[in-house]
Amino acid sequence: MSATTDISDEEFALFQRLIYKIAGISLSDVKKVLLVGRLTRRLKANNLDTFGQYYRMLATGNYPEELQIMVDLLTTNETYFFREPKHFDYLRDHILSKHQGGSPFRIWSAASSTGEEAYTMAMVLAEYLPSNPWEIFGSDISTRVLEKARRGHYPLVRHEGIPPAFLSKYCLKGVRAQEGTFLISAKLRERVSFAQVNLTMPVDSAIGEFDVIFLRNVMIYFDQETKAKVVNNLMPRLKPGGHLFIGHSETLSGIAAPLQSVRPTIYRKT
Repeated sequence: MSATTDISDEEFALFQRLIYKIAGISLSDVKKVLLVGRLTRRLKANNLDTFGQYYRMLATGNYPEELQIMVDLLTTNETYFFREPKHFDYLRDHILSKHQGGSPFRIWSAASSTGEEAYTMAMVLAEYLPSNPWEIFGSDISTRVLEKARRGHYPLVRHEGIPPAFLSKYCLKGVRAQEGTFLISAKLRERVSFAQVNLTMPVDSAIGEFDVIFLRNVMIYFDQETKAKVVNNLMPRLKPGGHLFIGHSETLSGIAAPLQSVRPTIYRKT
């Protein structure tokens, strides 16, 4: 194995601590191969011979863009439209149906990845709150996926899960040079905004308060201490009586927060 594709246990431990410090992600020992596969190209791009040299470069604090690239490469961003569809059924039947109007109804997709979750929310709100103002905010720690989310432009194979009526109403099928893709309609994209947010840090109050926060399929990468920190960082941004949704493989067990369970993986702020 060449010098640029080999990593010692000590070097791997340095990166484990670094990604935990930055993003709260617990990178298990079995992820060593993944790390090597994703970061080897960065050694070559920076004319470095070892992962130790790459770590020391990042640790100086003088290369914030390279540090962001590392975070982008080591964060997992799997998502798709209408993932865990019962959550959207509950949103429609038990939350939107009771909305009284007035101020804009706001939802935060707190781990939005490439935007499919946020645009799913937008389709649901456009359909079931047609006469009310609403806003969607999507965030992620990865700037790379946020760029894709803002475009709202996806390979056609990604449309699975979108109801046919929504697909024809809210998505534009690509033609000619864009064949094999689809674009989320402008009337939805203009009501969805995206920004980088590190959930392990206190959340800027400037983003306002939300009626609903989706925090799905991200806590599986956190240890218990980080999970508690993330949930409590979000609480000031969730309105009293607002709802928090987590992934079906996740739990808030052992986390002290002002939340009452209303369904498995669905909570209401008390």
